[in-house]
Amino acid sequence: MSQTEKSDRVRRIVVLLTVAGSIVAALFGSGLFGGAGISDAAGGAFAADATVLAPAGFAFSIWSVIYLGLVAYAVWQFVPAQASKPRHRAVGYGVAASALLNAVWIMCVLAWRIAESFVIIMILLGVLLTTFVRVCRRPRRGTVAEIVLIDGMIGLYLGWVTVAAAANLAAWLADVGIAEWSEAPGVPGTLTLIGAGLVALFTAWRGGRWAPAAATSWGLVWIAVGRWAEDPAAPVVASTAVVLAALVILLSAARFWHRTRGGDSQGLAADGGDADTVAARRS
Repeated sequence: MSQTEKSDRVRRIVVLLTVAGSIVAALFGSGLFGGAGISDAAGGAFAADATVLAPAGFAFSIWSVIYLGLVAYAVWQFVPAQASKPRHRAVGYGVAASALLNAVWIMCVLAWRIAESFVIIMILLGVLLTTFVRVCRRPRRGTVAEIVLIDGMIGLYLGWVTVAAAANLAAWLADVGIAEWSEAPGVPGTLTLIGAGLVALFTAWRGGRWAPAAATSWGLVWIAVGRWAEDPAAPVVASTAVVLAALVILLSAARFWHRTRGGDSQGLAADGGDADTVAARRS
């Protein structure tokens, strides 16, 4: 067995083990094994009514889709025929790191370490952004499995964590007693939400993919629902969230249209296609 084959095997095992670990941590975080779940842990700091950036409870159902995608990816990339595929080599360790960080984040919350949880989720956001950029450097054409389990899963994961990081910041600062994060009108929360929106707009424009835009917009809309329907009521936050969600979807749609119209040869090349490939697509 060559050194490259050994490296591929190690990567595939690491991905499988870290994803398995994240699923176990998620089961603990759900309260399935007893004890408080995430929404009840840390004194309710992450409850749907805890801060001005807390999404309504149903928003978190997206985790089921993300975890399903992670498990499917971990199993798929472990198939021998996938071992040496360039896209797995490009994103495999990023997926593994994100799974490990997610498990650590859950353990931090359950241990009431809210400040540490914010540090972890910011590192997680950085890992996912880096992995997403690597995804964007590769051609989007491929099998359905590749499009769904690489582009789709990583995109959803990144889009949701972009919103979750903002909510985590609000949870931490509200927990230490800064009232502006737990009471209306929540001006600091609004500014933080705009920051998260800028990250989402960057990923929408850089990647031209629907998954991160959909996940970010999902989170933003449920923040709006929470701030209109539940205490603490924060209409400014809710309105900002709706505007940002619309902008992210519109920019993603514009980028997708621009690419499919063949008007972005540089973008196609950046996704991994050379000049000959671009010319062939246009012919």
